[in-house]
Amino acid sequence: MDRDTAEPTAEALPGPNARKWIAFHGEHAAPSEYSHEFVWDVTAEADGPFVTDVDGNVLLDFTSHIGAAPLGYNNEKMLSKLREFDLVEPMKIAGQDVYFGAGPDPKTAEFPGSSHLMHRLVEATSHYGMDTVFLSNSGAEAVENAVKICHDHAPAAKYGVAFSGSFHGRTLGTLSLTKSKDVYTRHYPQIAGIETVPFCADRGCDAASSAGSRADDCGCGFFTGDGSQFRNALTPEGGHLDPAEVAFAVLEPIQGVGGYRFPSEAFMTEVGDVCARHDIPLVVDEIQSGVGRTGELWASDHYDIEPDVIASAKGLRVGATVSRADLFPSEKNRLGSTFGGGDLLASMQGAFTLDAIEEYDLLDNATERGEQAKEFLRDDAPDCVVDVRGKGLMLAVEFDTAERRNEAVEQALRRGLLTLGCGKKTVRLLPPLDVTEREIDLGIGLFCEAVDAVASKAPM
Repeated sequence: MDRDTAEPTAEALPGPNARKWIAFHGEHAAPSEYSHEFVWDVTAEADGPFVTDVDGNVLLDFTSHIGAAPLGYNNEKMLSKLREFDLVEPMKIAGQDVYFGAGPDPKTAEFPGSSHLMHRLVEATSHYGMDTVFLSNSGAEAVENAVKICHDHAPAAKYGVAFSGSFHGRTLGTLSLTKSKDVYTRHYPQIAGIETVPFCADRGCDAASSAGSRADDCGCGFFTGDGSQFRNALTPEGGHLDPAEVAFAVLEPIQGVGGYRFPSEAFMTEVGDVCARHDIPLVVDEIQSGVGRTGELWASDHYDIEPDVIASAKGLRVGATVSRADLFPSEKNRLGSTFGGGDLLASMQGAFTLDAIEEYDLLDNATERGEQAKEFLRDDAPDCVVDVRGKGLMLAVEFDTAERRNEAVEQALRRGLLTLGCGKKTVRLLPPLDVTEREIDLGIGLFCEAVDAVASKAPM
C-alpha cells in the first residue's frame, strides 16, 4: 500500500468474512462496546490511517484506536526501529519487580526499555517538576496509582474531588471517579468520600464569571456569585470540606468519553488556584488527551494549571503515573506490580513514540492539521451541526440530536471513514499524529459528505 495515493474503497460493511469473524468472536466474548462491525485484517496491507479489513475493504481510520495507536497502522516511523530488534521471550516480565536491560550500559543501549521510557517521561514533565514514574498496563491503573500515592501522601485524608462528565476508567476505584453515563457505574460499589463538582465546558466563560458578574451567563453550575463550587466547598470559604482532608482533585484537561468537552480558561485557572491555595494535589488524567494529541505534549500545557500528578496511557502504549518523588511513597512494596509495567515491547513502543513526536515535529503537525480540519468542518456546516471544536488532532463535531450523530457515524462508515461517537451527541475525530494535508482533505471531505446526507433528512 502506498500511503501517498491510497483511497478508501468500501463495499457493504460488514462483509461476509467480517460477519464470520464477528460471530466467531462473539461465541465466548462478554458483551462489550464495539463501535463498528469492522474487522481489521492484521495480515493485509495498512499504512498510517489506511487499513484493510478481512473482506478487502480499505478504510480511512480517524479513530487511532481511540487514541491508543497515535501513529496509525504499520507506520515506518515506528516499524523501521522495531525491525532492528530481535524479539525475545518472555516479552512480558514481572513488571517493576524485575530489572531488565540491553547490553552493558544503559547510556549506550541501542534499544530502549522501561528505564529509558521513565527517563523520557521525566524529561517530558520536567516543566512541572516531576521526577518519578510508576509504570503499569493501562490508563485505569495509572489513575488508580495516582489516587493511591495521593492518599499515602495525606494519610488522614477522607475525600477526593472529581468533576461531572468525567471518565477515568472501568476498575472499581476509577469508576468511583467517573461521573458520566450511568451504564459505567450502575450497581457497582464505590469508594467513599468522592465529592463531585461541575465541569465548565462553556468555552466563552471568562474570568468575569468567577467574580460573579456573569454567573448567569454560564450554565455549567461551577461558578457562583461569590467564587466557585469547588472553592466554596472548602471550610476556609464556609464549606464542609477541610482542605487537609482532601487527598486530591482529579481532572481531565479535556474530557474524552464525556463528549470531548473543552473547558473554559476561567474554569481551569480557578481549579489550579484552589488546588495551589489549599495544597490539594491536582491529578490530571491525560489518558486520551496526552502524548501530543492536542498539539502540545500534554493537554495541561494549554491551560493555567500546575498538575502534581500526570496519568498517561493509550498513545504512550503503557500506563504511567508521573509525579514528584516527595509525593510517591518511599516505603518498598507500597506500590508494586508483577502484572503491570513489564511489557518489553510496549515500553519500547512508548519510547519510540515520544522520539517520533520530537524527531518529526508532530506537535506542530497536529496543530496545523487540526486547524485545517476545523476550518474545513466549519465551512458551510449545516444547521444540524451545533459545534465544531478541538485542539490539535483531538477534534469534535457536535450534532443537534444523538440520533443524527449516530447516523453520521454510520454514513461516514459507508464511505470508508472510521469515526467514533462520544458524550451524548458528539463525533470525535482522532487522525494519526503524522496525518498529511491530503489525508485531512480526504477524510474530512468524506465526513462532510456524511454530514450533508444526515442533514438532508427530516429532524430525528
